[in-house]
Amino acid sequence: MARDHGFHPVRITRVVDETPDTRTFALDAHFPYRAGQFLTFKVCGTLRSYSMSSSPDTDGEVCVTVKRVPGGLVSGWMHERLRPGDTLEATLPGGAFCLREDAADRPLVAYAGGSGITPVFSLIKSALATTRRDVALLTAHQSAGAAIFREALDALAVRHPGRLDLRHHFDDRDGLVTPAEIRALADDGADFYVCGPEPFMALVEETLAAHRVAAERILVERFTPTAPEEAPAGPPEPVAGTVTVDLRGERRTVPQRPGETLLQSARRAGFTPPFSCESGDCATCMARLTDGEAKMRVNNALDADEVAEGYVLTCQAEPTTPDVTVVYED
Repeated sequence: MARDHGFHPVRITRVVDETPDTRTFALDAHFPYRAGQFLTFKVCGTLRSYSMSSSPDTDGEVCVTVKRVPGGLVSGWMHERLRPGDTLEATLPGGAFCLREDAADRPLVAYAGGSGITPVFSLIKSALATTRRDVALLTAHQSAGAAIFREALDALAVRHPGRLDLRHHFDDRDGLVTPAEIRALADDGADFYVCGPEPFMALVEETLAAHRVAAERILVERFTPTAPEEAPAGPPEPVAGTVTVDLRGERRTVPQRPGETLLQSARRAGFTPPFSCESGDCATCMARLTDGEAKMRVNNALDADEVAEGYVLTCQAEPTTPDVTVVYED
């Protein structure tokens, strides 16, 4: 049987203003989780995933931290409307941006831009509390006033002298982050964690690759889908096959298109299927193949038993047989 990817009520117990546009919501939620994971919320008729800033190893409550995005439907609503005592619907924790169990002796190096510090903060607290690993962190913010968790991170550095190498970068003071700053922390034997805006993450990944850091040592967390490749001019090439989608008791069939995911096919069929991260991390878009086969580009959310039972992440799954049927289960 598939794991519980459904939604459950969680009550807000506290709201903390971290910066003028960032708030932490403490939740009365009693479930196990790993540092670096996230929750997916059903809010305003849509779904959004937010990382937990709390650590299961150091904090007595579950916290998610949300930065208000200009014009953002969900983040704006959460900032304006949510108060202690309110209830949200959330999935159980998910995500693979976690400490590796076989890395207890390896240094941990993290690069966090803006609100990307949220899961990194969770990871660092757990690493310092449960291992002897040396930790290095570069945070990048527009200004000191925009630096999320700055005081808490400074306090951690004071409590762990010699183990936590903490470096704050402020664009208004230091200019943009440079490859030299990134290389300065690049311990050859470390595990690397990267989270933040796409340009920031791209710079870190490119710099580490040029520094000959093995790709398997770099873990990246992103909640914005990577931009699709530009489609060639003219109509798509025909494919001799179909995709049949069963959603909420209605079934529709469309022709296959090359390079198209099952989620994209479902949208083309006129459905509004569930989704959130579109990065293969949250399982919000999961569905079950009942006919045919599909290959997932990325899978950081389903376990081996679920895959064996035919479940796929539709945002990542492309058909590999001429005809495919996918069923979204309530």
